Amino acid sequence: MSLQNRVDPWGELKSDPSKAATLMGNRGILHDAHNTIVRKWAHKGWVFCLPSFKGIKRPKPFSQGNYSELFFLDEATAFSAGHRPCAYCQRKRFQEFKEAWLKANKAEANWSSMTMPAIDKILHEQRAIRGGGKQIYEAKLSNLPYGTMFEHEARVYVVGTSANYPWSFDGYGRPMSIDGTCMVKVLTPASVVLTFSGGFKPVLHCSVQEG
Repeated sequence: MSLQNRVDPWGELKSDPSKAATLMGNRGILHDAHNTIVRKWAHKGWVFCLPSFKGIKRPKPFSQGNYSELFFLDEATAFSAGHRPCAYCQRKRFQEFKEAWLKANKAEANWSSMTMPAIDKILHEQRAIRGGGKQIYEAKLSNLPYGTMFEHEARVYVVGTSANYPWSFDGYGRPMSIDGTCMVKVLTPASVVLTFSGGFKPVLHCSVQEG
C-alpha cells in the first residue's frame, strides 16, 4: 500500500500511487513506527524541496527518526497546501519568494525585522484551523492571479493564463472556462495570493500546456 505522503491542494495527506510529483517537502515527523500518519504537522516551518540536491542520498521514506517525506505535484499545489520554498536546497527560490512576499504584504510586515519564522507563523494562521482543518475564503474568480488554486462545484482548479485547469495527483486536465464573476473557495493562503498578484509566478506541472 502506498504511504500516506501525497499532498493535495487542501494540504491533506493521501495514499496515492501517482508518480507525477515534482517536489518533496516536510512538516516534521508525522508518522509512527508503523508508518501511519499520527499528526498533520510537527512545526510551523512547512517547506517544499527539490527531490535531489547535491548528491544527497535520501533515506527510505518514513524511515525511523527521520522527517516524513511528502510529495507535491508542483509549486502551485505546494503553495496551496501552505508550504513555501526550502531555504537550503532552494536558496534562490526561497529568497525570491521571501522578497516578493514582503513586498506584497508590506502593510503587515516590517521589512527590516520580519524573519522567516514570523512569516511561517502568518502562513500557518492562514492555512490551518485548530484541529487540522483547512483555512479557506471566498473571492471572485476574476480577481485571482496565476497559480492560485480554488474549489468550484466540488472540484479544485489552478488559475492559468487564460483558462482554469482541474487538478489531480497525476496532473491537470483539459482547460476549463469558468465564469469570472463566480465566487469560488480559495485554497491558496491569502498572503501567498497577494504575492502571486505582485508578480511572483509559481511553476505549474508540465501537464499545463499554454501558448
